[in-house]
Amino acid sequence: MAGITTHVLDNLVGRPGAGMRIDFSVFEGGSWKLLKTLVTNADGRTDQPVLSPAEAKVGQYELAFHIGDFYAPQAAKLPPDAQFIDRVAPVRFSLFDTSQHYYLPMLCTPWSCATYRGS
Repeated sequence: MAGITTHVLDNLVGRPGAGMRIDFSVFEGGSWKLLKTLVTNADGRTDQPVLSPAEAKVGQYELAFHIGDFYAPQAAKLPPDAQFIDRVAPVRFSLFDTSQHYYLPMLCTPWSCATYRGS
């Protein structure tokens, strides 16, 4: 499968990051253009690919993960300084081969995050 997919893992509780907002943009005409906003499902994934194989084009893209909004409902249960990371943006990357699958998982807590190109 080609295209772009993502998956949010909530490392604070060891579960999928359900309900996180993700903005997806492309660099076009010298500036960043928002293509769509997605929300993760109960499995921490988006219901549809971020970018389908048919839509994939060589170029520069970015994902913005709204981590602060995701953890805000849990603020009363967290230490006062826990809301350290608000929004991880941009996670910028390039598509250089549209026949390949680009999987970008986000592992997060209110004070840390990591992403990588998965398989």
